Formats: sequence, C-alpha cells, structure tokens
Amino acid sequence: MGGVVQLKDILAALPCSGLFPRANGPVPWRVSPQPFPLSRKVLRRLQSLGHILAQFQDASQRIYHRSAEGTLHPWLAPLLDAGKPDWLVQVQRSPALRTAAPCIIRPDLLLGENGTLSLVEIDSVPGGPGITHWLAQVYSAAGFPVLGGANGIAQGMWRCFPEGATIAVSDESADYRPEMNWLARQLGPAFPTCRAEDLSAASSFHSPIYRFWELFDSDHIPAARELCHAAAEGRCSISPPPIAHLEEKLWLALLHMPGLLPTWQSELRSAHLQTLLSLVPHSWVPNPAPLPAQASLPYLNLNSWQQVAALGRQARRLVLKLSGFSPLAWGSRSVIIGHDVSCDQWQYAVSTALSDFPSRPWIMQDFFDTAVINHPYYDAHGDIMPMRGRVRLCPYYVRAAGRTELAGCLATIVPEDKKKVHGMADAILVPCIAE
Repeated sequence: MGGVVQLKDILAALPCSGLFPRANGPVPWRVSPQPFPLSRKVLRRLQSLGHILAQFQDASQRIYHRSAEGTLHPWLAPLLDAGKPDWLVQVQRSPALRTAAPCIIRPDLLLGENGTLSLVEIDSVPGGPGITHWLAQVYSAAGFPVLGGANGIAQGMWRCFPEGATIAVSDESADYRPEMNWLARQLGPAFPTCRAEDLSAASSFHSPIYRFWELFDSDHIPAARELCHAAAEGRCSISPPPIAHLEEKLWLALLHMPGLLPTWQSELRSAHLQTLLSLVPHSWVPNPAPLPAQASLPYLNLNSWQQVAALGRQARRLVLKLSGFSPLAWGSRSVIIGHDVSCDQWQYAVSTALSDFPSRPWIMQDFFDTAVINHPYYDAHGDIMPMRGRVRLCPYYVRAAGRTELAGCLATIVPEDKKKVHGMADAILVPCIAE
C-alpha cells in the first residue's frame, strides 16, 4: 500500500481538457494525500447493499404498476405521478419498461458513529462517475487498493453497454460534461458524447443512450419525448430508463409507512427489508389532509403538520426536501434542516411543503447525527493539514448481466461545522479503501 499521494502527482494527472468547469479552477475542492479508510463493518455493508437496492427498485416497480392498475393501493401511483406530464406517465407505465431499471445505482450514505450508516437518497442519474473513476486511477497509481479497482467504473459501463452507448449530457447538467467527456475517452470510441439537446431521435434508435439528463428537463431537449416514447415501445434503449417514479425520494417515506409494511414484506426478503429499514431514516410525506383526532403521524406522536411546524429548535431535528421532478430536488438545493433555521423559516418551509402537495411533493426525514472524523488535505501552500469533518459515502453499483456489483466509492468530507454534507469548495473528495 502506498504512503501518500503527492499533490504534484494529483495535479499532473489532470487531463489537458480538464474535468471541471474552468471557472471553478483546476480542482474545485480540497485534495488529500490519502484515500478514506472504511471499517470492516462499513465495507461489508457496502458490498451487500447494491443487490438489496436493486431488489428495492424492482419491488417499487411492481408496487407502482399494481397501483396504476388499481389492484393494490390505488392512491399510491397518483401520488408518484403528481406534477408529471401525461406523456411521461404513459411512458413509465408501458409494458416494455415494466421491469426496466437503472444500470447505475448510487445511494447517498451518511457515516455515523461506530460505522453506522444512514441512506438519505438513491440517485438513478448520478453525477460524479467520471471524477470517481479519475480519483481511483490516481490513488491506485500511488499503490492504494481502492474499492472497485483503478478501472471499476469503466468496467461497469462496459458491462452495461457491451456494444457502446452515446452519453448524452444536458445543458442543465453542464457542470458534469467535462468529467463525462473524459470518462467517455477512457471507455473508447464506442462511447461518443453529445449535448442531449443535440440528440436526433432518428439517429438514436440503433445505439443505446446513457441518459445524463433529468426527466424534468425533457421539455428543453427536443428529441427527449420522442426518444422516451420509442423506449416505451421497445424501439430504442435508454438507461437510466425514463421511469420518473423511480427517481422520487418518496419511496423512502413509503418504505416506512405502517400501512405498507405488509406489502413490503410480501415483495422483499425479510433480511433485505430489515436492512433497508435500519438504513433509511424515518421519513414522512407532508400532506395537508387532516388526521382523525385519535391518529398521529407515525413515530412523531403528533396529530397535525401544524404541530410539526410549531416544534421548538431542539425538537425539530428534521430535514425537509423536495422529492423529485424539479431542478431544486438535487444538489441539496431544497434541503432545509429544522434545527439549523429559525422558527419562522421552519414554519414557512413546512407551509410550503403542504401547499405544494400533491403537485410537487416533499419528504421529511429524521436528521442523522454524522460522526466527526479526521482526514488530511493539502492547503493552498501544498502543506498537509488535518481537517475535522463529516462524511458522505457514494458507492457506485453497476447492475448488468443479472448481477449488481460495487464499481467504486467516493467519499465527500465536509468541515465539521457544515450540517449539509455535499460537494463544496471546502470539501475533501477521495476514493475509499478498506481500513
């Protein structure tokens, strides 16, 4: 195992074309001399989680379609379809997509004390695969046995698309275009890239498309609707498939809904369900419908959302965020942490979530106390400095040929005073290794 990765070697490994928008500098985060070590407990969980998440997505598909057909929980499909155009609902209900699933699954996992984890999101159109692949190569070259190996992401893409694919990146996701262009060059000539806005439906029916655009952005991509209809008719291949309900955070709240427990028990193995229930924080869907006097919100013991809005700072260790199908639903743009805002701000946030229902649903989750760890980074002078921080793990699971395998894992470490753990200029981004 290598000792450290020198700063000069990290900078020298940057491709001439860059991996990041130039306005943000050559590396718009803190770089580290070492990867992030994972305990055996965390590593075991990560190695088994991909298969469980794939089963969860498959179960969600079955539940959704049975609801749409009116044979199970008829209220559920309309909730997941709320706010989406009719054409997209028709697409995701098509027989051709009934068993379709994303080829890459990336959960967001917060790291707690003693190796505990909290699964706060599952991203079906994940950013960062190019950066994760580049970091894996850099740290592998220095002798570190990174998770997934030096070429895990590339090997996963080859498994997903044996004959290649067009990687289509939208203008809305343009910050990721440099890294996806670089990743495509690593994959070879069978993986051209293009602006999603430049796609031609007629020329795309003979080559799979790796969709790097959000479905809410489809109106800005001229060929998107025709391509999605073609996928629904089995005339072209798009991955992630145009299945909007799978990209909703609502599923995390539905997992914890007491009335749905028998359904989950019938759809998932007991061990898989227990793993998910232990990982996913208690979650709720803010709904303005009044509760009966004898009822309460599960796990909260409150009878109304007005009582949730009136909670004091110490009692509202809760997180509000949009469920999906909105430009504000990714990148922590809509995240509101209850004990980090004033009473007026919290009340306004709850009121907004209630007024947005059902056309733009939100979810609320228990706040998870992340562990504070120490990790080194290079400061502006090139000196190695310690940083106390909080960690988000983003494992990339590749689902292909009947298997779901871990292709790599990115750790994002933010300063300990940050409550939102996501990519930022002050964060350290590194691949992971076994401790």
